[in-house]
Amino acid sequence: MDAVDSGIVALNDVFWAYLLIPLLVVLSLYFTVRSGAVQLRLIPEMFRSMRDDPGLADDGGKPISAFQAFAVSAAARIGTGNIAGVATAIALGGPGAVFWMWTMALLVGAASFVESTLAQLYKVRDKAGYRGGPAYYMQHGLKARWMGVLFAVVITVTFGFVFTSVQSNTISAAISNTVSTASGTEGAPWIPYAVGVLIAAMTGVIIFGGARRIAQTAAMLVPFMAAIYILMGLVIIAMNIGQVPAMVADIVAHAFGLREIAAGGIGTAIVQGVRRGMFSNEAGLGSAPNAGASASVSHPVKQGLVQTLGVYFDTLIVCSTTAFIILLADPTYTEEAGPTLTQTALEANLGAWALHILTLVILLVAFTSVLGNTFYGEANIGYLTQSPAVMTGFRGAVIVVTFLGAIGSGGLVWSLADVTMGIMALVNLAALAPLAPIACRLLTDYVQQRKEGKDPVFTKDRMPDLTGVQCWEQEDVARFKGNNPSQV
Repeated sequence: MDAVDSGIVALNDVFWAYLLIPLLVVLSLYFTVRSGAVQLRLIPEMFRSMRDDPGLADDGGKPISAFQAFAVSAAARIGTGNIAGVATAIALGGPGAVFWMWTMALLVGAASFVESTLAQLYKVRDKAGYRGGPAYYMQHGLKARWMGVLFAVVITVTFGFVFTSVQSNTISAAISNTVSTASGTEGAPWIPYAVGVLIAAMTGVIIFGGARRIAQTAAMLVPFMAAIYILMGLVIIAMNIGQVPAMVADIVAHAFGLREIAAGGIGTAIVQGVRRGMFSNEAGLGSAPNAGASASVSHPVKQGLVQTLGVYFDTLIVCSTTAFIILLADPTYTEEAGPTLTQTALEANLGAWALHILTLVILLVAFTSVLGNTFYGEANIGYLTQSPAVMTGFRGAVIVVTFLGAIGSGGLVWSLADVTMGIMALVNLAALAPLAPIACRLLTDYVQQRKEGKDPVFTKDRMPDLTGVQCWEQEDVARFKGNNPSQV
């Protein structure tokens, strides 16, 4: 089994380093040029767009708002990779990996904008509001149903089941470790089972309430968990304020090979920073657009901008918090120490009690990831079939997987998930390349309306040549804006 796992890891390294990452970088450069660096020049619009009122859904309730869609994608993005993954990047690539992680975030923000804008354009209605994602723009934008089916199946398995089990396993391990540390003895064997039952029950209560309840829960938990973690980071920065200039200098110097770095060269720093950044913020992978499409907004570009802000929040804020916590502790860079660097750094700065706070953060991070992953699965189950029984079966399977993940081991499964996530990203990027000009046309329309002093509104008769658009009728936007159709 070890040989199989090692082979899959080697395949992943080649696939990501020599095919997927270069492809994402090239396409992101193309999107950046084509959009006039939208991810940089419209940052103020990103914050403005998040405040939109979503109006009313067909069932009379509130549809998912721009902020709630942001929270769902953040819930899925901000996983244990933001804590352990960043530590691994630093362990393998030295401080310079942080610089390339930042650079990747600023670049792939363009890919995030394109995919979420397209997801908004080609979304479809449901009784609680909207749903959509890459599978939908593959079918309605590219007229490639087969491509959408492939994507929907892969993302449902990868996020809905595999990543959910991994996050559940992380929660179980963190709680067991805390109990062992607090008691001074090895954790009782029943703890994973108890944790599994509890997590499965909590997950069931939320996901059987549908996409709307998932979004509402994510909007409540994500700011809370982020605030706790960022506050710990700020405290550590304040305690070591005199070392901050030297830390920043180390990050920049090591990024360009101006000093010897532990992992052996600038190439390792670049690869680790870029790869871990891509894993973390998920831009271009095709996951976040499933949340972005669900938002009720007046123009597709608004959610494209909001989801780009999500990339920055994940990488430039949360991942940087982890990096600063580690680097200010002056760590020793070894591969084995990677996953434990964050814990060691927290303990060195704040004392042993900080490990228990970190456990709470991991619990919240992992649990919200379960909710975000389930949301993605539901959007794609809805694409594959309209059967309520199938949706109920999916939700039941998620609960089972959540329990099994808590009591099992996820080594080989995680390696296989890297492969399926790579396939998912490759299919998504293949769809984004030909559809990107449409996203740029929508951006031009948005910017023009802003220059005219308007709150941008899109209806499909503004671009009558576009085919496959399922929503964006005048009546839809009129209801959203609270106006008569003739006033739109």
